[in-house]
Amino acid sequence: MTALRVLLVAVFIVLTAYTGIVIGEHGFGLLSVFFGDMARMGWAGQFNLDFMFMLTLVALWVSWRHGFSVAGLCLGVAAFFGGALFLSLYLLIQSFRVNGQLSALLVGPGRTRP
Repeated sequence: MTALRVLLVAVFIVLTAYTGIVIGEHGFGLLSVFFGDMARMGWAGQFNLDFMFMLTLVALWVSWRHGFSVAGLCLGVAAFFGGALFLSLYLLIQSFRVNGQLSALLVGPGRTRP
C-alpha cells in the first residue's frame, strides 16, 4: 500500500504541475481541442476517444462504489472531468479511510468479507 500511495502522490504532483503549465501557456480551451482532434479522425482523436471511455468507466466505478448516492454521482462527475488528477487524490484519501485494505479500496467499505 505504501508504494501505491507514493505513486498516487507522485501522479498528483506531476500532473498538477504539468496542468498548471499547460493552462498558463494555452488557457482553458481543452474541450475544443479534445473534440476537435476526435472530429479529425486521426490518432490523437482515437486516443481521446479511448481516454474518454476510460474516464466514463472510472466515473461509473466511483459512483457505484458509493452506491450511486448523490455524493457518489457528484464524485463520478468529478472523476470524469478530473481524470487522473481526481483519481490519484481520491484513491489516496480512500486508502487511508479503509486502513490500507485493498479489497475495501476497490469495492468500498462494507462490501468486503471480514
